[in-house]
Amino acid sequence: MANFVIKKDGTKEPFDIEKIRKAVTAAAKRLNLPEEEIKKVVGRALTTTAQLAGGKNEITTMEIKEKILAELDVVAPSVSEAWRKYEREKTKI
Repeated sequence: MANFVIKKDGTKEPFDIEKIRKAVTAAAKRLNLPEEEIKKVVGRALTTTAQLAGGKNEITTMEIKEKILAELDVVAPSVSEAWRKYEREKTKI
């Protein structure tokens, strides 16, 4: 698993899988999905991230986000759309 994440501004921070869990969970909860469905979606996102980050020392936040959203587009399109909507709203602030 990657040791560091490179953020948009170029700064590095320790890789924290918990941040990914929280982001995907938040997107799924906005849709009021059943808890079991949320667990499945989060599990898929974490597995996808682990596969992507395996064997790398560093990974960018963009790589992580793109890979997770691509996976969610297939398994839970409503969750990927909720995430994208949140991102769009966040950048307006």
